[in-house]
Amino acid sequence: MKIPDSVVRRGIGSFSSNELQFGSFKRFALLNESWRCGTEQTVCPPSGTGSHGKHPRSAVKWSSPTSEEGWRREDRSSEMNASAGTGVFVLSLMSIPISYLFNVLVYSNSIGAILFAGASTLIIITISASLLLNKKAPRDPLFYVYAVYAFLSVVNLIIGLEQDGIIDGFMTFYLKRADPYINTAHGHMVSYWDGCAHYLMYLLMVAAITWGENYRSIGLYWVGSFLMRMIVYIPGNIVGKYGTQISLLFLVHMLYVLVSLWACFRVFSLRRVREDQPLVALDCPTDLCLTYTQYYEPYLKDPSAYPKIQMLVNMLYFVPCYVITLYGLVVPGCEWITDLALVHAGASAQAQFSHIGASLHTRTPFTFRVPSDSQILFLTVNILYGLVPQAFCYYVLNFPTFFLKPSQEKKKE
Repeated sequence: MKIPDSVVRRGIGSFSSNELQFGSFKRFALLNESWRCGTEQTVCPPSGTGSHGKHPRSAVKWSSPTSEEGWRREDRSSEMNASAGTGVFVLSLMSIPISYLFNVLVYSNSIGAILFAGASTLIIITISASLLLNKKAPRDPLFYVYAVYAFLSVVNLIIGLEQDGIIDGFMTFYLKRADPYINTAHGHMVSYWDGCAHYLMYLLMVAAITWGENYRSIGLYWVGSFLMRMIVYIPGNIVGKYGTQISLLFLVHMLYVLVSLWACFRVFSLRRVREDQPLVALDCPTDLCLTYTQYYEPYLKDPSAYPKIQMLVNMLYFVPCYVITLYGLVVPGCEWITDLALVHAGASAQAQFSHIGASLHTRTPFTFRVPSDSQILFLTVNILYGLVPQAFCYYVLNFPTFFLKPSQEKKKE
């Protein structure tokens, strides 16, 4: 009986380079002999071995995973995991026709109609997911969280495109009754960031989960980005000019925040794999600060309060982060510096993308936009401010030797 090709490929691929020299080929020959004799569990004696040999017919046993049925079962499991990841991608794209359909069906501008449309959408997602996953899905609960978030990320991208007039007729019913912040320049940039950067992160993490890979690094990057978004979003809605217009949708959004915070703690529990602007935002009375806000970055005075809160976060969180990072660069063996670099890189990327985009966006009142003759300096300073954490994160991930504890200390521990 001839060994199937799948058995040959997996049999040879599972051996190390040293084993391939002699031992593995001998065992593989025994396996070939067992298939020739028509049995899966019992290996026939090698050629030249009679009844007086040292290898009786029933002496060598093969476990069930070496059988063709076991390998086929493993193939089916891998295919099902791959189909689960593909199903998430397909579900996320379903948000496009679903958004258009609900925009046509919802003829009322009431909050109840919008909530009903959202609940119906979740039901459709649940039914579609059960059909696509087909009884075989990853056990990691974050798989389902990121699957739903991927769907919502595409919705946010649609919102951003419709707000800028690039598309029409998809989310009109929502934009009429949504929280007012969504129509600000900051809200636009948050929608684009979530629809592009976060969407890519969700797909990467879903793919890692389906294939059993560790996704802690990309997860920490997402944690930093999400936390930065929430730290600016929630206080900005309360203390900004839209603080008196908070609706029920804002409270519903808090459910998303709570689930995301739980996901952040889950990511942290995963196994490891081996300035002047804040002073300006606080109405500093010095001539330097007044000149900067008037001629270089007037967006810091926008009444929406998002830029002021962003600068406060930069001062209260980023500055201590830089001090701790300097300590990690001076003192060898700070293994935690990798996690800190990932979280900080994600936070700074989201912050600078939203801040730069909102400063130049047409939704920002003209008096608060960056003047055209100052844009080069503004872009240079803010882009560098966002790229430095990305470069440091890249360095830490690719050259981690300095940040690892000496082997002797690990042995003592």
